[in-house]
Amino acid sequence: MPAVVKRAGARPPASRQPASGGRTRASAVRFLGSELEAIAPAAARFHVLPVPYEKTVSYGHGTARGPAAILAASDQLERWDGASDPGAEGIYTWPAIDCRGRPEKVISTIAAAVARILRLGAMPVVLGGEHTVTWGVVQGYLAAGRSDFGVVQIDAHADLRHSYEGDPLSHASVMRRVVEAGVPLFQLGNRAYCEEERAARAHYNVRYIDADRLVPERIESIELPQDFPPNVFFTLDVDGLDPSVLPATGTPVPGGLGWYQTLALFESVARQRRIIGFDLLEFAPIRGFHAFDFAAALLVYKLMGIVQRHA
Repeated sequence: MPAVVKRAGARPPASRQPASGGRTRASAVRFLGSELEAIAPAAARFHVLPVPYEKTVSYGHGTARGPAAILAASDQLERWDGASDPGAEGIYTWPAIDCRGRPEKVISTIAAAVARILRLGAMPVVLGGEHTVTWGVVQGYLAAGRSDFGVVQIDAHADLRHSYEGDPLSHASVMRRVVEAGVPLFQLGNRAYCEEERAARAHYNVRYIDADRLVPERIESIELPQDFPPNVFFTLDVDGLDPSVLPATGTPVPGGLGWYQTLALFESVARQRRIIGFDLLEFAPIRGFHAFDFAAALLVYKLMGIVQRHA
């Protein structure tokens, strides 16, 4: 059933601090490596995990190049995000997951990496790759003994097909695997889905607010159901944003979310629940258009900042 919404009120201005110092030579290995010193994993709150997995994309390609492009562009970010300094929490970047081999093997590797981060008491920030990556991430939470969480998804697509093109591990089936595992799901910004997915929403009690309400009504704040878990993993497919904002994705759909609306929706969730991790997926760099690489990197850092401010 459609979810309850509420309008966002005015927010007080954030305190100001000076931006960080000058640029150093770019480093494509660590997120914001130009601004932050290398630290041990145990000293970092945010653990960036690149997962350049691309196997089932069904239209445009290039998501395997997304994580590296985001890491490289992150060197151009300011530490001060406009409201706080997320880098002060510590950011550790893991080597990219080896995505060769059978999908089941890759998903298992992702799960093990995420479980390792959680056992360190840190927050996974996963960079994909196609959306199938999220199934490996969710398995990592379950393997680490976390069952008290739900998933909030921003996406143009519902991803609730039982299988797509004969593949149950398709990017178009990832949320079906999540709800089949008993993890509650709340969807935002969907605007492309089939009858099977409509039925799956009803069967698995998936709550949602589609783009045809979010965008025309300029909704920036949602109210999660009272029975939704206290912890949230947030999965953000960049095609959830309108292509006029971020077209660098394999399956762009018009009528999507704006930049500030996306951030506001994420923040509205962070105000109500504890964010225990997030991913950003389906980013497919367009050669020669580095503005989109920067936008994706900035989006990741802005989400870190929101998490920091609502700890």
